[in-house]
Amino acid sequence: MKYKRILLKLSGEALMGNRQYGIDPERLAEYAKDIKDITEKGVEVAIVIGGGNIFRGVAGASKGMDRVQGDHMGMLATVINGLALQGALEDAGIETRLQTAIKINEVAEPFIRRRAMRHLEKGRVVIFGGGTGNPYFTTDSAAVLRAIEVEADVILKGTRVDGIYTADPEKDEKAIKFNNISFDEVLSKGLKVMDTTAFTLSQENKLPIIVFDMNKKGNLLKVVSGEKIGTVVNV
Repeated sequence: MKYKRILLKLSGEALMGNRQYGIDPERLAEYAKDIKDITEKGVEVAIVIGGGNIFRGVAGASKGMDRVQGDHMGMLATVINGLALQGALEDAGIETRLQTAIKINEVAEPFIRRRAMRHLEKGRVVIFGGGTGNPYFTTDSAAVLRAIEVEADVILKGTRVDGIYTADPEKDEKAIKFNNISFDEVLSKGLKVMDTTAFTLSQENKLPIIVFDMNKKGNLLKVVSGEKIGTVVNV
């Protein structure tokens, strides 16, 4: 395996499958199977999941809701998704721990860096919920922050598209895919990979990002094995 310890970033929307909102149990089971395949190869897996399938603080703020309150609702949405993913992983026979940035002791452990790293060393999949615990920060920022804290080798951003393109490939058929691109190029070309805060944090810590299609069976194993899947963003 090319990577020993990874942080997998999943969007909340990814859990919807073909639904309009909520969680698709079939999609969860597919993800759990793909994650099991790499844990069986000895890869240590941490996961950060978004909450957009349930609630987005930014969307709430655009409709007149208080932004801080909206972001707190979004954090709770990520915990709901984390619990759903934890259930699917445990059904697949994978030992997991859910840690949250906001205290919900009856539901999950609080995030403690050393404890998280110990879980990873023991082969448990660690899911980080509740974002960073602060409003105005996205789950992208939480993913990069946690990846740095647990000393992950790479951030794998699982999306619906198979990499980074010059334009949205779902809207522009002339969009060209990048196989490799530098952090500076992404910024100079104005490409959307993560929000600026998260992306800059990753760049400053020289933490590579791989954007790939998570919905294609077997892709996760290929990426971790070092196959040329998706787009690699590096220094």
